[in-house]
Amino acid sequence: MRSAVRVRRRLISRERAEAGERSIPEETPIAFTYDRQTYAVMMASPADLEDFAYGFSFTEGLITKTGDITDLEILELDKGIELRMTLAEERNEKLQSRARRFAGPAGCGLCGIESLEEAVAPPPTVGSMLKVDSGTVFRAMAELRRHQPVNAETRGVHAAGFWSAKKQSFSAVREDVGRHNALDKLAGALLRANADAAEGFLALTSRVSIELVQKAAVLGCPMLVAISVPTALALKTADAAGFTLAAIARDDSFEVFTHSERIEVSAHALV
Repeated sequence: MRSAVRVRRRLISRERAEAGERSIPEETPIAFTYDRQTYAVMMASPADLEDFAYGFSFTEGLITKTGDITDLEILELDKGIELRMTLAEERNEKLQSRARRFAGPAGCGLCGIESLEEAVAPPPTVGSMLKVDSGTVFRAMAELRRHQPVNAETRGVHAAGFWSAKKQSFSAVREDVGRHNALDKLAGALLRANADAAEGFLALTSRVSIELVQKAAVLGCPMLVAISVPTALALKTADAAGFTLAAIARDDSFEVFTHSERIEVSAHALV
């Protein structure tokens, strides 16, 4: 299934009206099932589904490594897609002790939680010694645009990318109609590639809410840069976790809200 479809539309401007076509994002119900039990149904883009299966399972705490999923089938059904997974025995026991079922829209990040405490659970403390030059941040955010083919076509999806400080390039970028889904897909790509998320930072095309900070910290990534604003709770959570949060990234500026010591200001920026 494609992540974008062509549809007929009528364009009306102040000067004229004309028929034509445009591309819009596809959105599909995707069910996560473990040992034939449905855990969640998310509305998402029907792409990078293996990454989605592993990344969602990892950020949900259902697995800790790829080997915890012993079998994965991707089934296209009449009304959506099922990611049918089999868990290793010890992980299945953990799943049964905390099973919850929910339906999550594309904008959903904490759907189906069972308590307020679970919603604001502190993420792992990040201990990475990563140092990044401010010029690198500008370069990464500029390059992110070139890794978003679906958004270039539709102007309607989010992206999450991982910039490797060692490679000085993106190791992976994933797109989705949901910002949380894009990050889960990226998490799956990194997990499957056995990448060390402590050696770089995340670049996001969305606002930053608490669950994105939580997911990043679970990955072990020490820093996140986003084009939109963070929430106050996201900042509080990031600060407590030792996590560097930068946002409102533009071509000529970005704002660092927590643990700015990881970002070294380029000399030319001080002129």
